[in-house]
Amino acid sequence: MFRYFTALYLVLGLSNHLSAQTQDRPNVLFICVDDLRTELGAYGKHYVKSPHIDALAKTGALFTNHYVQVPTCGASRHAILTGMRPSKPIHLSNNSIVEEISGQPEKETPETFIHRFKQDGYHTVGIGKISHSADGLVYGYEAQPSEQRELPHSWSELLFNPGKWKTGWNSFFAYANGENRQSLKKQVKPYEAGETDDQGYPDGLTADLAISKLKELKKKGQPFFMGVGFFKPHLPFNAPKKYWDLYDENKIPLSPNPDIPENVNLKSLHGSGEFNQYALGEEKAGLDTQVSDAYARKLRHGYLASISYIDAQIGKLYQELKALELDKNTIIVIWGDHGWHLGDQRVWGKHTLFENALKSTLIINSPLPQHKAKKVRAIVESVDIYPTLLDMCGIDQIKPTDGESFEKHIKYNIPDTEEVAYSYFRNGISMRTKDYRLTKYFRKDQPVIELYDHHKGNAIENKNIADKKPNTVKELMPLLNKGDTGLYNASE
Repeated sequence: MFRYFTALYLVLGLSNHLSAQTQDRPNVLFICVDDLRTELGAYGKHYVKSPHIDALAKTGALFTNHYVQVPTCGASRHAILTGMRPSKPIHLSNNSIVEEISGQPEKETPETFIHRFKQDGYHTVGIGKISHSADGLVYGYEAQPSEQRELPHSWSELLFNPGKWKTGWNSFFAYANGENRQSLKKQVKPYEAGETDDQGYPDGLTADLAISKLKELKKKGQPFFMGVGFFKPHLPFNAPKKYWDLYDENKIPLSPNPDIPENVNLKSLHGSGEFNQYALGEEKAGLDTQVSDAYARKLRHGYLASISYIDAQIGKLYQELKALELDKNTIIVIWGDHGWHLGDQRVWGKHTLFENALKSTLIINSPLPQHKAKKVRAIVESVDIYPTLLDMCGIDQIKPTDGESFEKHIKYNIPDTEEVAYSYFRNGISMRTKDYRLTKYFRKDQPVIELYDHHKGNAIENKNIADKKPNTVKELMPLLNKGDTGLYNASE
């Protein structure tokens, strides 16, 4: 039986002058992929088998410099849903949506941009992990699902099929035998090559559910906003074996920057605690030692297999969209909620203010000719997606946001004079410009200023050069201070 749940989602709309065959306004399909950094063929990582996503990127707009506000799942989703940068400590937490949105009465001011779509006549459907909860309901990892939605007013329908795992959170940490990380008391490996088909893991069930719902929406004839949230490649790196078999593990490249950067305090990094929860992993990760090259390749193999698995599910969704002829009037968005260190800077996980954790996938495939086949190199932030979606769909924005619409970048690919992305975590603010990443930490431990050179696309971030370029730091600091929301002075 399908369990109907809350979830949160993002999707993109089209402008009013779109010529549609079945309806005047565009549909939006927002696909959220957990922990997906720019590890795709479309981003030049040709060893990754991601043909379906790559095809959507090739015929759409591929954003090469998209950055999230917070490098953790719930807080990143809170920022994109509200269009607001974090301004108090709870906004850095996975509980930010529960604390700030859940349980609130409906108001004229929308709780999320999805709510705004619903207010404007869209039928909104959420499937899978859109907000922080795996199924959109408020409950703990090891508890039974409640009836409380994380987003109480955003969804017309909330759907989820937990299959043999029975709950959303069990599904999120699922193994092919029907067990999960919680039921096995973390006595599990951080990866699995399951002898099963696509439906042997929850993301296959999510794709099937979304396909069946598309058929219903086609008949309904009302413009829709569908959010589909896939779990992988989030830990554990579990995918059907056929996706593991796409790769020769010995040929998978290792991290180009596996060492701790020069001139940084270790408090800027972390000891891969989330990864080390998987107690049966062959090796533990930490800042004091690197995992072996062989184990690093095994883990990277699992991450890539998980991406290929999700790529196949997205391919199924798109094929159904085409079969129903909904592709002619549907904008597809693929968004990664943050990046992930695959052994980079000796870290396995997110939760840092480095490029690896902050840069993520953003692809927008629109039916409009002026949106086709473009690499958008402008620096954009997740908070920009809220006003952009409304802008592209011709929906009035009735709530101010920190983000700004970037539809002009898709249409004309003209950069702003001041392109910048702000991110927040670990008592720090990080700012990405075209040529630099500048980070300021609010702590006693030195150094508190880090500067990384990104000229000519160099994304290694292996040496803090703040002490070598004090004039550059001085020149950039006023711009960084513009992104200071008072977060580290705020009280709950």
